[in-house]
Amino acid sequence: MADLVVKNAKIYTSDESLPFADSMAVRSGRVLRVGNYSSIKDMVGDGTKELDLMGKIVVPGFIDSHVHLISGGLQMARVELRGVSQKDEFVRRVKEAVRNTNQGSWILGGGWNNDLWGGELPMASWVDDITPYNPVWLSRMDGHMGLANSVALKLAGITTSSEDPNGGTIVRFTSGEPTGLLIDSAMKLLLLSIPEVSVEERREALSRASNHALMRGVTTVVDVGRYFPGASVKHSWEDFSDVYKWADSSGKMMIRVCLFFPLETWLQLHNLITKVGRTMSQWIYLGGVKAFADGSLGSNSALFYEPYADEPHNYGLQVKDNESLLNLTLASDRVGLQVAIHAIGDRANDLILDMYESVFSTNGVRDRRFRIEHAQHLAPETPARFGKLGIVASVQPEHLLDDAESATKKLGIDRAQKGSYLFRSLLASNGQLAFGSDWPVADINPLGGIKTAMKRIPPGWDIAWIPSETLSLNDTLKA
Repeated sequence: MADLVVKNAKIYTSDESLPFADSMAVRSGRVLRVGNYSSIKDMVGDGTKELDLMGKIVVPGFIDSHVHLISGGLQMARVELRGVSQKDEFVRRVKEAVRNTNQGSWILGGGWNNDLWGGELPMASWVDDITPYNPVWLSRMDGHMGLANSVALKLAGITTSSEDPNGGTIVRFTSGEPTGLLIDSAMKLLLLSIPEVSVEERREALSRASNHALMRGVTTVVDVGRYFPGASVKHSWEDFSDVYKWADSSGKMMIRVCLFFPLETWLQLHNLITKVGRTMSQWIYLGGVKAFADGSLGSNSALFYEPYADEPHNYGLQVKDNESLLNLTLASDRVGLQVAIHAIGDRANDLILDMYESVFSTNGVRDRRFRIEHAQHLAPETPARFGKLGIVASVQPEHLLDDAESATKKLGIDRAQKGSYLFRSLLASNGQLAFGSDWPVADINPLGGIKTAMKRIPPGWDIAWIPSETLSLNDTLKA
């Protein structure tokens, strides 16, 4: 007998043999049967609750294919700068945080997008006067750039004579003095000075984040961890042992997670899978390994064939060299790990596809499901390569709302129109689309992502951005 029977509904199954049903039987949190009511009613007993949905829609729990789950939960308790559209409001929110923070303690936060206030990049001087006794670190919405105040720069030893690390940039005035902005791997120079987040804070962050996901109908996430250029590879593993294993063993998991770990730590993951298997419990699945090829469009560090229109000598940054990426990917692939690599610019995407092709020819044919995370800007022939090689394009529709204006400024109208967020082209080339949010870069919001992929109308626009790349409702739900 069922605990619950849902009837008179429009149930979307995503199963081609029965795309829609009107009834469903559930017991102990598991779906027993889906079909018409006559095929379900024999499972109704004295203790069964029947729910008449009067034609309302039911869909399976959404899977967000790319989040930084614990980072998002931590950000919910920090200075929130998402959506801020004026310098005064940016400063006001930091000032408010100062009032609630002890002298000497770090003020952390993020989510700012300089395109919302006209494009001017923030500087340490914006907040120095109001933070004379507190170091400050505020990451840009994409996680590839951040702002430090002068107290934080001094603590980290970042001065006029500091050199740019490989794959990163210390932004400077013409005098050579740092402005406070650090891009990609240059962030590591400062992040090492920030105290580690306590185990308790991270456990609370998982709880906050899980509740937030459930409120949006997300029941499973692919968590790529607290890992980005400049961050320690240890964080993902500490969160696995301190937070996820603890939550699983103490019955506190609320959503299912598929975990990805830094590519450099592939052997550690392989050893763990050899010992415990990929499915640790009904809540935790050990997914694969992740790396970065380039930065982001908003930070002018995504890697392109042509220079940025607003920085004619800048083609973007290659965050990790080809040889290292190839050798690590070959090794990961030999032991059967799924590989996911962040690539945003057209050149970065082609570099990774070339590298994947080389791995396939070296290690032989198998069902790999290698991924490219973001795949935002592609050269004309590139979508077809995703289909040919069987690469999953892990894309985030909500990002195009932020990028429609900035891509035009940074790439020029022609490049932006021809190569940005080519969802339909990828599907038409037999590519596989997996939709996600990249939370906390954008909010967890699958219904918003579905609408965006179907309409592609940015805020303040009356028409779609690149309407030829809109998708059907069916395709977006599947993604």
